This record gives sequence, structure tokens and C-alpha cells, in this order.
Amino acid sequence: MELHTWLVYVLAVIGLSLSPGPNGLLALTHGALYGRRMTLYTIIGGCCGFVVVIALSMFGIGALLKASLFWLSVLKWLGGAYLVWLGIQIWRSPPIGVPALKPVVARSGGALFRQGLLAAISNPKVILFFVAFLPQFIDPARGLLIQFAVLAGTFAVVEFSIELLVASLASRISLWLRKVGRRFNQCCGAAFIAIGVALPLRT
Repeated sequence: MELHTWLVYVLAVIGLSLSPGPNGLLALTHGALYGRRMTLYTIIGGCCGFVVVIALSMFGIGALLKASLFWLSVLKWLGGAYLVWLGIQIWRSPPIGVPALKPVVARSGGALFRQGLLAAISNPKVILFFVAFLPQFIDPARGLLIQFAVLAGTFAVVEFSIELLVASLASRISLWLRKVGRRFNQCCGAAFIAIGVALPLRT
């Protein structure tokens, strides 16, 4: 990949990472609930999920899903159902800074990692986006594996940096969030539910 092509790709990835989405919202929520250190598990899980999605897109699975309306519909409904479930869990989370009456589920690093991973790979729209997006930066005269490493690695680094910034900002405003903790959880949970409901209905 030529340097100028890579720079254009970096700018495009930055714009994509800054746009609102389930993983950015999850980083914000977990940053407020669990702090930046624990949210690293969420962010790393999301980045791993995006690398998997890029691999599927670059090596042809995305085109197969695009051609198969049945399996695409199945993935849409499964992805939407997972985001709705995640939204309900966030909605029911205890207010930030208020002791919970019972242990809070999914605070382990492994659980946060899985949430980030599943939020990234449960959205088939992301696969279809990369199917359309990545070919613009692929040189057919060069090895696909090396280009995959460059494209996926660049995306993971940019996504990690932006989500870490989002999580850090959430932890810095935690005093304010303690005052509106329940409302904050409900707004974030409602956003996930709305995304999950809208996902299977979009064409």
C-alpha cells in the first residue's frame, strides 16, 4: 500500500471511529461504571471483534452473506437481539457511585472482553460496510495477507485510541455521573435497545 493511500485510509478510519456506534457507547458506559482500567478489557474485545470482521470481509465471507438473504436476515435478528439484551443489562445497572444491593453481573475482565467482542461482531451491517469500504484500499497486485495486517492493524490502533479516550473522559466526569447515574444508565441502555430494534428492520 502506498503511503498516501494509507494516510487516506487512516483519515477514513478516524472518521468512522468517531461516529456513534455500539462499541463507542459501550466504552463510554463501561468507563463510567467500571473505570478506565477495567474498560480496557471491553476495548480490546471490541478491537479483536473488528479484526475478525475485517478478516471475514477481506476473505470473502462478507460477499457470501451479502448474496445470501436468509443468513443475512438471521444474523441481523441475532445481532439485534444481542444489542437489546445488552441494553437491558445496562438499563438495570445500579447508579454510578451508589452501592449495589446485590452483586453486579459481568464485572470480570473476561465478561467485559466478551461484551466488547460481541458488540463488534454481532452487527452484520459492519461486515457489509467493510465489504464496500476495504476494496478501495486493496492493491490486487500485492499479497492479501500483508495488506490485511496493515488495514486491520491500523483500524485496531485507531479504534483502541478513540475508545480509550472516550472511556477516560467518562471516568473524569464520574462525579457528575454519580448525580445522574440512573438516568445515564437508562439513556445508554435505551440507545442500545433502539439500535438493536432498528438493526433487523433496515434494508
